[in-house]
Amino acid sequence: MNGSAVETPRAVIVVSSHVARGSVGNRAAVFALETLGHPVWAVPTVVLPWHPGHGPATRIVPDADQFSAFMKDLERAPWLGEVAAVLSGYLGDARQAADVAALVRRVKAGNPNALYICDPVMGDAGGLYVPQATAEAMRDLLLPLADIATPNRYELEWVAGAKLEDLSSAIAAALDLGPPRMLVTSAPALMAGGIGNLLVTPDEALLAEHRQIPGPPNGLGDLTAAVFLARLMAGQPDAKALQTTTAAVYEILARTAKRGGDELQLETDARSLSQPMAMVQLRHLTHPGANRRA
Repeated sequence: MNGSAVETPRAVIVVSSHVARGSVGNRAAVFALETLGHPVWAVPTVVLPWHPGHGPATRIVPDADQFSAFMKDLERAPWLGEVAAVLSGYLGDARQAADVAALVRRVKAGNPNALYICDPVMGDAGGLYVPQATAEAMRDLLLPLADIATPNRYELEWVAGAKLEDLSSAIAAALDLGPPRMLVTSAPALMAGGIGNLLVTPDEALLAEHRQIPGPPNGLGDLTAAVFLARLMAGQPDAKALQTTTAAVYEILARTAKRGGDELQLETDARSLSQPMAMVQLRHLTHPGANRRA
């Protein structure tokens, strides 16, 4: 093979928050993807000293025009053919959504097989923690473009405009609202004292669950989106990708909690990303389309 041979695209553009200390946003996603063998183009939507959950801190949001120009540069980058996927997470400004959408369209125009995974980071059980305009921009501009979405339970409820009290209502909402694959984190579990990741596709509803660990550090959703994307890019089928992603994230969470860490300790537990040993329960749930297909 000569040096001009073109490799199969495997780079990922990750657009999310950056913190100086911690393992959230881009810090979590980039580490996971690079550890699993993917070059990453990292785009910060906001720069923070640490996660806001640790206390007030300076928040640097790129100027909207400069951010747009930066993203336009990426759209015309001569190396865009290297890109196999785009992952977007936390946005620092509602106007960033249109720029992300334009980049996704440009990537897909050059590589129709490229994946777009949208992690609509907007809120949690306590409500929205981004301005409503930012949440609406993610809902209206980004989710419709996504091949995969990874909302938590609250975020799916917000987009659906309804409380989702059980798995059947969550499955119905995911099918109604979602892209081809919808991975709902912090989903209701069937096991006592558990919590689950619910994956809904046009053909399957799968639940991977494990025991709930109280007071978990931030970054689990960012890590889940990145690892699930890497599993799919490695060719794992949906059920396997869900199980191995959940096992890896749970193992890192459990080990961090055992040490008393206030941030996910990805650098210490990097092996768990590729070779998780944790056991998770995988269940095949009733899919609303099963009777129609029978």
